Amino acid sequence: MKAMLLSLLALLAVYFLFVLIASPLVEKDANQVIRRGPYIVSEKAQALFTSLDFVADMHCDALLWRRDLTKEANYGHVDFERMQKGNIGLQAFTIVTKSPKGQNFHKNDGNTFDMITALSIGQGQAVGTWFSLMNRALYQCKKLHRFAARFNNRFIVVKRKSDFEELLKRRQVDKTVIGGLLGVEGGHCLEGEIGNLDRFYEAGVRMLGPTHFFDNEMGGSAHGLSGGGLTSFGFEVMERMQDKQMIMDVAHSSEAIIDDILANYDGPILTSHTGVKGTYDSPRNLSDKHLKAIAAKGGLIGIAFFKGAIGETGIPGIIKAMQYTKALVGVEHVALGSDFDGSVMTPFDITGFALLVEEMQKVGFAEEEIRAIMGGNVKRFLLENLPE
Repeated sequence: MKAMLLSLLALLAVYFLFVLIASPLVEKDANQVIRRGPYIVSEKAQALFTSLDFVADMHCDALLWRRDLTKEANYGHVDFERMQKGNIGLQAFTIVTKSPKGQNFHKNDGNTFDMITALSIGQGQAVGTWFSLMNRALYQCKKLHRFAARFNNRFIVVKRKSDFEELLKRRQVDKTVIGGLLGVEGGHCLEGEIGNLDRFYEAGVRMLGPTHFFDNEMGGSAHGLSGGGLTSFGFEVMERMQDKQMIMDVAHSSEAIIDDILANYDGPILTSHTGVKGTYDSPRNLSDKHLKAIAAKGGLIGIAFFKGAIGETGIPGIIKAMQYTKALVGVEHVALGSDFDGSVMTPFDITGFALLVEEMQKVGFAEEEIRAIMGGNVKRFLLENLPE
């Protein structure tokens, strides 16, 4: 019995050391940047960037990782202190709960080994998150609320229009006040139960995408096996989201699902992070038809920052996607959708958005267009669409 107890203690010690040492190493490898800051831009670009009253990014997966987001880290892409340094007003924190081994943009089977299960165990999360997608999502919601509570009253979790108005008002006198919006990436974490959407809403979730990299109970992924549209459960979730005035995120959805949503959803629609087929033809990216239809609904197109979406590594690919979308549907529908901390390499971390301003100036974007893309469009969208 004593030997068994000692063996158990030894195993626990090894596991504890693994959690402390291996977790940061895994993330450092997953979330890289081409170049770390500080980022230096022209005086003209810096002056415009500093004058921006509201900068917003509509997609990051920072809650997936073990980092304390209230502390500045020297790896990864997003934390609260770097948001403040980077003049960021709002970051959408999107929740990832499942990722199949061998994940790719073409074909994935949701029944293969799940990498997020391994990550949950390896990070030392509560046992309840190890085998429940719903618990994983709720755990990440709670993390953001806990971080906000510890950040000296300078982080607002935006759940309703009044929260957002408070954020905007406080930032007029203090730009260190920042905010976050909770979203869910893939309806598989609902576990086929409509009541779980209510639980997520109560936890602060205001944006949801039906699918991620594989098909689920709501329908087909752009990277799944079926290519199918919304299932009966998918339509049920869509109707409940509409009742709650939740934001529908069509990123990663099959073309059939996007068609179903555009034809039937009367609530706010966007794609939080995407490329466009017009500059890079990939299953990951949106067609001209869908870009036009989202814009016709008053929606936003969040342009992603990584090679798999823009077709090249670096800022020029981001700008090309912005230019194409602006020419096709109008600058008022273009937004930022980095996919920071989403196991991707980006040109910069969240302190480097001034680099985008500089490049937009170089290629001829007008000042009012830059202000719109950097956050003005998101501000208008949220003021029009967040629940009272």
